Formats: sequence, structure tokens, C-alpha cells
Amino acid sequence: MAASNASGRSTDLNPDMHQLQLRLQHVFKDPSLLARALTHRSFSSDHYERLEFLGDSVLSLAVSDLLYRRLGSLPEGDLSRIRANLVRQDTLHKLAVELGLAKVLKLGEGEMRSGGPKRPSILADALEAIIGAVYLDGGYAAAQTLVQRLFQSVDVNPQMDAIGKDPKTQLQELLQGRKLKLPEYRVVAIMGAAHQQSFDVACEIAELRLSERGIGGSRRAAEQAAAAAMLQTLQTKAHHDN
Repeated sequence: MAASNASGRSTDLNPDMHQLQLRLQHVFKDPSLLARALTHRSFSSDHYERLEFLGDSVLSLAVSDLLYRRLGSLPEGDLSRIRANLVRQDTLHKLAVELGLAKVLKLGEGEMRSGGPKRPSILADALEAIIGAVYLDGGYAAAQTLVQRLFQSVDVNPQMDAIGKDPKTQLQELLQGRKLKLPEYRVVAIMGAAHQQSFDVACEIAELRLSERGIGGSRRAAEQAAAAAMLQTLQTKAHHDN
């Protein structure tokens, strides 16, 4: 079955994608947005990474609003910790699995052979891309409603497990404790073939004039590696200062 996007071009949505719209409870006015949100860079140059970038910010705002309303008495530091727990890769991966995203993702042959449809980083990124696509298609209210629905079954509480915090979360909390601005992450380079790429990411703390690099098989993994390097630098610096 073919639907037409905003430009009038025909966009094919297969039965699985139609079923996904039902699970999302959002029927796209521009189906090409959903198609792009499910397309990995190994499959096509018209891939989901820009939507993922947008969805990441929409997700953060929607989760922040959710926590502010549900846990309004908690201080900023605790709200930030819980938000980091909710938007981390592990949580998004579980939500993506529940939505059945692995079945509808479009990946290149090499990525398919290497287990791409089951890779947590790819599924988490695709979920963020879908949130970005819903935002563009229906506005913030539609995206916020989707995020609230996604997290409806998640037990959000002040005692949410903080054990095993990832490096980005640790760095964020360390800087907040020192009343410093959050770090900025910047992709410096993307290396390798489309289905076997490595990302080189810089983690920068402008106020301290510090920058560290990390390399990983996905943008998320590279950011975590850069954050880990920055944590090591800050710990070494604190030790020398003492």
C-alpha cells in the first residue's frame, strides 16, 4: 500500500510499518518521515541520523517534563540522575524491542549479517529518530504524548537504580556538583565503510578549557568513551591539585 507524503511523492509503507503506526498510536501525515526514521546509514544516504539528533532533544524535554510533574519535590540533581537513567541506551533499547523495531528497520546487507537489527545502539537510535519524526509530523504535543505512552509501564520513582552509571551520567553529575555547565559532545570524524563505521567524538568542557576524545562503533559509544577519558582527566587533575 502506498501513501503520499507532503510533497506528493508516493511512499511505500509495508504491512509491518502500518502495524508499527498502530503501536505508536500515530498515523503519519508524511509517511516518508517514518520510512527515514527506520533507515540506517548502511542502507541509504537518506537515513535517520538527523531525526535521531532532533529526537534526542525532544525526548530529553518530554522526560524532564514527566519527571517534574511526577517527582516535583525532588531536587535538580536527583531529577537529572533519574532522567539519565530513563534516556540511556539500555532503557531505550528495551522500549524499542517492545515496539518491535528490529523487524522494520532497513539496514545494509553487511549490517544485517553482523546482527545490526538486534544491536542495542541501533535500536535506541532508531527510537529517538521515530520521536523526532513524530515531532516533525505532528508537533511537540504529539511527540510528548508518544514519550509519555512509551514510559507508561516504566516504574519511575526517586529510588531508581543508580548503580553502574555510565560515564556520561557520572561526568554530568560531577560537573553539576561543581556548578559547572554540562559538557558538549562533537563528532570530529566518521571513519570506515558504511556498515563498519567508527565515530571519533570530542567531549569538551569550555569552562575548564578541557577536551578529550573517544572512538566507538556508534556515536553513543564514542560519546561514552570520550566521557570516560574526561572523567580520568578530571580525577588525575584533582589528585595533582591535592
